Amino acid sequence: MRNLILLLIICFSAQALCGEEFHWRMSDGSKAPNTKNQKSISGFGGWLLVTPDKDWEDKWNTPKDHIPHFSEAEEVELGDELTILPFFANPKLDANKNFSILCDIKIIKPDGTFSINETDIPCAQGALNTDPMSIFLSQTVIKYVGEAGDPFGEWTVFFNLKDAVGNIEIPLETSFKLVKRKTNKSIQPTANALVD
Repeated sequence: MRNLILLLIICFSAQALCGEEFHWRMSDGSKAPNTKNQKSISGFGGWLLVTPDKDWEDKWNTPKDHIPHFSEAEEVELGDELTILPFFANPKLDANKNFSILCDIKIIKPDGTFSINETDIPCAQGALNTDPMSIFLSQTVIKYVGEAGDPFGEWTVFFNLKDAVGNIEIPLETSFKLVKRKTNKSIQPTANALVD
């Protein structure tokens, strides 16, 4: 399992910790560098996580003061299940406090063919009646199960999060390997997110 640089997402107040723009934060409160799967661009934040946690939804749907811990998958065997979770923060709002996030989604198999290749999928939208600096889970979540006939090797996941109101795009990328037998690694909790 992968250990992310980000151990704790901290952004309780836009003015106290983040200034006017959202930034992912390290456990010590310092600004986290942009990575392939976690970025902030012009104040809009995006994070792409592949987790083996079957209880990810229960972990996410907890009170705001509880910070969920997710594991991140590097390898999966046939029959195993993974969930691809796209998170975002600080979407721009229109005059009616509505936001709209579209996604371009590509999952490329080890043989170079597409498992998914979709453009402008509505990933999250609606009225926002809470602090936009909170961390939000996209309404578009993808489940993967290793099936017989799937090619072994690295599967690459691309999510381009597009803030339609703010006209900002965040290209995110991660991957996992379909293997015959996983290496003997323990599952590590990798990151926490503030729940709204």
